[in-house]
Amino acid sequence: MKATWNGVVIAESDDTVVVEGNHYFPENSLKREFFTFSNHKTMCAWKGQASYLSLLINGEMHPDAAWFYPDPKPEAEEIRGRVAFWKDVKVTA
Repeated sequence: MKATWNGVVIAESDDTVVVEGNHYFPENSLKREFFTFSNHKTMCAWKGQASYLSLLINGEMHPDAAWFYPDPKPEAEEIRGRVAFWKDVKVTA
């Protein structure tokens, strides 16, 4: 699977986990040079608290484009150490 934004590959892996239709990529598959900090957090009843990352590519910021669960609830343990995308990030095979 490949995640791209504005034509730039930001993550690529043959080892994704699909939860609720979202592909969760291993953290080590991210092209870290494109990711930056975000203060945004949300809560999921069964997965726990999500933290977010923003993208910064060619001077263009894409806030909160990726999320992950640093300490997922036991029911969501399979996504520990993984990152998913939304907001115009394309995930393709």
